[in-house]
Amino acid sequence: MKVVRSVEALKEARAELKGSVGFVPTMGALHEGHVSLIRKAREENDHVIVSIFVNPTQFLPGEDLEKYPRKEEADRRICELAGVDILFMPDASAMYGEDEVTVRAPKYLGYILEGHRRPGHFDGVVRVVLKLFNLTRPTRAYFGKKDAQQLVILQRMVSDLFLPLEIVPVETVREADGLALSSRNVYLSAEERQKALAISKALKRASKMVGAGELDVARLKEAMEAVLAELEVEYVAFVNRRFEPVEKIEIQNSIILIAARVGQTRLIDNIWL
Repeated sequence: MKVVRSVEALKEARAELKGSVGFVPTMGALHEGHVSLIRKAREENDHVIVSIFVNPTQFLPGEDLEKYPRKEEADRRICELAGVDILFMPDASAMYGEDEVTVRAPKYLGYILEGHRRPGHFDGVVRVVLKLFNLTRPTRAYFGKKDAQQLVILQRMVSDLFLPLEIVPVETVREADGLALSSRNVYLSAEERQKALAISKALKRASKMVGAGELDVARLKEAMEAVLAELEVEYVAFVNRRFEPVEKIEIQNSIILIAARVGQTRLIDNIWL
């Protein structure tokens, strides 16, 4: 595995690769969710590139940029064991200059739900991911369904900007107790972690109700909010695959999303129906 830190070194290493390339962009603190992305990229491509970059442009003032978990040596080892060909680990000075030309998230998709709570966040996401796509020139790029809004926005970016690659969605990986894997889970105390299970339990409750034929969003939301009663809930949302709000669940075309705070930690989760 080649570990590169400069744009120039990445370009040189990428030029040596022949055949299809799978790309997995991450912010590090890798866990089994990231490994599932790398594993799928490994299965579907001749080569795999992973980036680890805690991107400052997608953090808002007061968010956890400085304390975001960084585990460089462990991450390197995980990538090596997973069969990564190139690991790109730049710093901010390598990725950003002064007074840059930039792209922005779509006005609607970028400013609802997560975008409303974190204004400008998705502008930072599309800005860095476009740079990374241009540098790695992947055949396919892999993103988890847990970050559903991000996934849909990046699919739109690839379509709208005519980028020659495929975005591959990958299922959310969960702990045995149902908690969705997240690098931010390390912030949770033992007691908070137990409380956080209400998020996945609420989604499971909704899934069971839909399976039993309940498609009315108002009744589903009422049942979910009862499960989430002890958490500081930011939103429970019901949308279609275009992230338009719906009043009735459309099977194979709906997503239920939750954002909530457990102590000082903000968690998101969802289920695709």
